[in-house]
Amino acid sequence: MAPSSTTKSTDANSGNKFEDLSGVAIKPGDNPYDALINACQGSQAKLQALYATHRTTRNAQQRDKFLTSEFNGLNIDQVLLRLENPDLEPGFKDPRDCLVAHSRTAEEIASLVSSMRPAIPALTGLTFTRRSRLVKPMISYDLSAVAVSFLPAAGEEVLSPPLVPAPSGDTPHADDDNYTYHHLRRDVFNKASETVAIASRYVVPSAHITLGRYLSQKDHETPELRERWIQAIEDINKWLEKEVWEVKDGEFIGEWIVGQERGLDARCGKLWYGGGRTIMTGEGF
Repeated sequence: MAPSSTTKSTDANSGNKFEDLSGVAIKPGDNPYDALINACQGSQAKLQALYATHRTTRNAQQRDKFLTSEFNGLNIDQVLLRLENPDLEPGFKDPRDCLVAHSRTAEEIASLVSSMRPAIPALTGLTFTRRSRLVKPMISYDLSAVAVSFLPAAGEEVLSPPLVPAPSGDTPHADDDNYTYHHLRRDVFNKASETVAIASRYVVPSAHITLGRYLSQKDHETPELRERWIQAIEDINKWLEKEVWEVKDGEFIGEWIVGQERGLDARCGKLWYGGGRTIMTGEGF
């Protein structure tokens, strides 16, 4: 989920801007995910292309930032730094509680959870009947963190085991990819908006999982070290494209049908680094 009135936000700890680089404008007040769907006329191929444009453009942008002669250092997450190195500020505690609506007090989050509780079973269960598929994993990065990102599927051969049928009358979707990950994000936004105002950190055409954040400058303090870092990421991405993407019977399955094994996980609390608690997890298949 994401803010409905902007396409740009800033990570409070890193000063790093999260910009929509797909080229699609979002009108204030609209569901931000509808803008991309409408711009693509619902075409999964066009949606995938815009997600791909966003992540390749952003990687190229970040590559330039790492390799420029004017490099000013990484954006170190100051909260995580203090949690990992207690001597820097003894007694420090992360003050940010989250429910996707981020960086609130524990009391504010408790109030939001109370408001949302009637809708949470339907929210977490969305993926059982609305199944979308993600493909083509790639390493994405910036001056703050490294992530693995995916693209919404667009007709690639399904490599996962056969899907468990959805309840009678519902279509699993994932076999034809007409219902994309972006449609799922739209539906989650709509369902959540029925109970609370959405105030997430950013809205971008990205499906990613953060792998790690930087805690020091020492591994990137020289041009040679930074070049080695970028080359390692690019080598991994070449390997993923050659050995994992759309490879049948390979060592790895390069796709993820959202909802496999378990449904959506509604969580609250100190979520930034994997903490917090689960309110409810939806049924998997």
